[in-house]
Amino acid sequence: MRSLAPAGLPLVLFALGCAGSGDAVREPAAATPAAAAEAAPARGPALSFSYETLDGRELSTASLAGRFSVIGFVATYDVASQAEARFLAGLLRDHTPRINAALLVLEASENRPLVEAFAATLKLPYPVALADAPTIAGEGPFAGLHHVPSVVILDAEGREAFRHVGLITQEALEEVLRGLEREGARPAR
Repeated sequence: MRSLAPAGLPLVLFALGCAGSGDAVREPAAATPAAAAEAAPARGPALSFSYETLDGRELSTASLAGRFSVIGFVATYDVASQAEARFLAGLLRDHTPRINAALLVLEASENRPLVEAFAATLKLPYPVALADAPTIAGEGPFAGLHHVPSVVILDAEGREAFRHVGLITQEALEEVLRGLEREGARPAR
């Protein structure tokens, strides 16, 4: 009896390719960074937060005031979080001193050695802090944000100007920042 595998293999591969599994991670056109920045609701009051960074400093509303601040929410076990951390490093490199960048790791404090290794391996040029339990649970100043990777951009007064759940590239973040500047949310100089 002859095997049907060689003849049927192209059909199976074609069916799998057309299944659209990649569509689950794509955003609809309306959810592009530019559209989201343009459709951003009126900003509320400044957020109030404070986290200790790995080097013992403070990552807070006050430490980020005066510039746009791009905060990445990541986890050490997530490859997309590693990519996001690198995108933020490139963004900071290309836009210092115009912006601040920071990383908030959504992991429990007992994972600190792992977080330190994550930051050292990626050679991150910005503050890295561990989130507290309410932030990890999606509560607190960044309510509803407990997915990784995610990014929040704060304006110069510490108000949330943009939020994106999922991986977002450096180029897309640059587009969002340009849009925020155009709408008149320029940081104080």
